[in-house]
Amino acid sequence: DTDDLQVLEIYKDTLPETTPLNSCILEESEWRLIRLRLAAAPKTTRKSIRSGSVTLIQVWAIADSKRQGFLGFREFITAMQLVSLAQAGQAVHSDLLSAEVDFENLKPPLMDGLDVLLAKQKRTSKTSEPELNGSPQVQNSPAALWFSSTKSAKKVPLASVTSIVDGLKKLYIQKLKPLEVTYRFNDFVSPLLTNSDFDAKPMVMLLGQYSTGKTTFIKHLLRSSYPGKCAHIGPEPTTDRFVVVMNGPDERSIPGNTVAVQADMPYSGLTTFGTAFLSKFECSQMPHPLLEHITFVDTPGVLSGEKQRTQRSYDFTGVTSWFATKCDLILLLFDPHKLDISDEFKRVISSLRGHDDKIRVVLNKADQVDTQQLMRVYGALMWSLGKVLNTPEVMRVYIGSFNDKPINAAAGPIGTELFEKEQDDLLADLKDIPKKACDRRINEFVKRARAAKIHSYIISHLKKEMPAMMGKAKTQQRLIDNLFDEFAKVQREHHLPAGDFPNVEHFREILSGYNIDKFEKLRPKMLQAVDDMLGYDIPELLKSFRNPYD
Repeated sequence: DTDDLQVLEIYKDTLPETTPLNSCILEESEWRLIRLRLAAAPKTTRKSIRSGSVTLIQVWAIADSKRQGFLGFREFITAMQLVSLAQAGQAVHSDLLSAEVDFENLKPPLMDGLDVLLAKQKRTSKTSEPELNGSPQVQNSPAALWFSSTKSAKKVPLASVTSIVDGLKKLYIQKLKPLEVTYRFNDFVSPLLTNSDFDAKPMVMLLGQYSTGKTTFIKHLLRSSYPGKCAHIGPEPTTDRFVVVMNGPDERSIPGNTVAVQADMPYSGLTTFGTAFLSKFECSQMPHPLLEHITFVDTPGVLSGEKQRTQRSYDFTGVTSWFATKCDLILLLFDPHKLDISDEFKRVISSLRGHDDKIRVVLNKADQVDTQQLMRVYGALMWSLGKVLNTPEVMRVYIGSFNDKPINAAAGPIGTELFEKEQDDLLADLKDIPKKACDRRINEFVKRARAAKIHSYIISHLKKEMPAMMGKAKTQQRLIDNLFDEFAKVQREHHLPAGDFPNVEHFREILSGYNIDKFEKLRPKMLQAVDDMLGYDIPELLKSFRNPYD
């Protein structure tokens, strides 16, 4: 309507003329333009909002709910609505927009004195823009330049980044990636990161034995089926492939080989698992409001009993470990009638080592047993998990029946109330994922940098132990056989925590295929660059994109 168009015009006026609206963001400098109207506003308005007041701190904090350090178009609309409500005399709080507000009759915020400033800004921007053949020259985004050329990345100052994620891209290309390439971190631990890895939406992966309700759980959240070969649901093992359920313009299913080569999707690293896996991998796209914020990963049922004798044609544990690194939340689903943890499931859970903070346990189909049996089932589940999860903390377990059917009457009134509360808690946990996505990305980036440092120490130590001339083959075999002792030497020499070292058996298996003598020696300058990144650059980046009114 007219009011929306006015807000849109206000937003467009704060941007350079060449900026496409679908990619625009509102940075701190543009947001400060909004503050300028406060100085020229009437005294009655200044009482409700003052420049630098608590209200502006709350407006920014609520609008930038994902903690990205900038306001996109939707976040800008939210901020304008909050300012309008504050000017109308309402107290600003996080639940204000979810309350019953008459947005149709809500007037845009007063912006007195802003027109003159914007006119001056437009005149200065037009005179400063370089022109080619009478038309403004189109500039490529800095992020695109960073990933296309390492040389051009060195010319990009930190002040030019437009968000925390863009800053992480720049730091990765300039400081962390050279270290990973030099010491072959991508061969031993994790593939090199691409542009799409930073821009990907938060992911939730579901793991469990067959017929524990993984696919039904996703359909329950979406309130609809998703396209693909795994749409069928039954008591037998039905989902025989990894399915990524993500947002898209239309409903379609994309084969795994096609998904792995698309530059705008963060799945290129899966090519290392071969064609046998990619034939069992697909992407299911559909337009859905929930999928605009979260991507789900549906997995094949973990084999148990006699089924384990039929070997898979790909490294199932390796694939789940790869997805676990990328995911923001991992749900382990159990059935009251399938509490046993098979050997394959045990290996899968063990591969999640280092991602304990992401794991949540779901006891699904809990309405199939009565209250007394549920109490015993819960105790048996916790006992089984205690044998596999080597952590002193108690794992969070959600109990419920996550499907579209009404709760079974056999659960009783106590069980029904319990299931509803547990389901609300789990849904609240899922809703918090987009808000914590930026913090999670920083956390994973720092974790990767520390792992790359330890990896470089290990590789350079093994290189140093190799002789200069004779007996190289024997020395390499001795180092591989005594790898645990070599890890201990590196730990003592550099004062590193033992828990941050990689799995010895996995490292030994990969190391046996390389010639240690061709590894690189320790390069202190590279390690110092990573230390500077962790100690100075990342804190400075977070400081630059904090709440500007706090």
